[in-house]
Amino acid sequence: MIFYFSATGNTLWAAQQLAENIGERLVFIPEAMDGPCHYTLAEGERIGFCFPVHAWRPPVLVRRFIQRLSFANAEGHYCFALCTAGDTTGESMRIFRQILAQRSLHLDAVYSLIMPESYVGLPFMDVDTIDKEREKKNYAKINLACIMQQINECQSVEKEPHVGRWPRINSRLIGEFFERKLVNDKAFRVETNRCVRCGICVEVCPTTDIEGGKGKRPIWKHNGSCLTCFACYHHCPQHAIEFGNQTKKKGQYWYTKNQ
Repeated sequence: MIFYFSATGNTLWAAQQLAENIGERLVFIPEAMDGPCHYTLAEGERIGFCFPVHAWRPPVLVRRFIQRLSFANAEGHYCFALCTAGDTTGESMRIFRQILAQRSLHLDAVYSLIMPESYVGLPFMDVDTIDKEREKKNYAKINLACIMQQINECQSVEKEPHVGRWPRINSRLIGEFFERKLVNDKAFRVETNRCVRCGICVEVCPTTDIEGGKGKRPIWKHNGSCLTCFACYHHCPQHAIEFGNQTKKKGQYWYTKNQ
């Protein structure tokens, strides 16, 4: 069983590859949040978690899910986690371990993949060039093949990969600032002259924070659920969604965009 969250498709690709290779079922975390979050495992079934790194931390939605997650019989089942990041992961896995421990779950292995960049919410942040995107994807495919072999063999992997420089500062101080000040939907707006009211932004939002579409202009609910995952921004076919003035003239990305 692999629990996953993805906004622009990086983690979805990794989770799908894993599920197919190791023979596990996929559970999309935003959909699972609508249910009891209680599971019974089959004999030999593994527990996996796949998520993107947000501000050098596991996404808020993923952490909320873990706080509700329970198993009837998790003891003795191999447990792993894989995160995706555009650059470094900081203490994401250390934080994730701590949250899992509160639910009496222990990670046997941790992994990370460096994938194309999708965060565009700051002046110096933009999507990767096509060449850089392809380079990251090719390297990720090689790394994922090794990861799948290790998971199939239920290997123990304790070392946290791609933590980067100053992981504690990035995850604890800067990450905390991000969540308090930048993880919200206040800056999102629609360029009405470009918006065709197709509703794609509503459909791709993992927290149902947007209403409208299908003939109506999209409106953000401002209810505190936004993750600033930028799924709405990246998937808009008219490039009609902006994040304040930070996204002007910036690119869009989703995993299959340039394939």
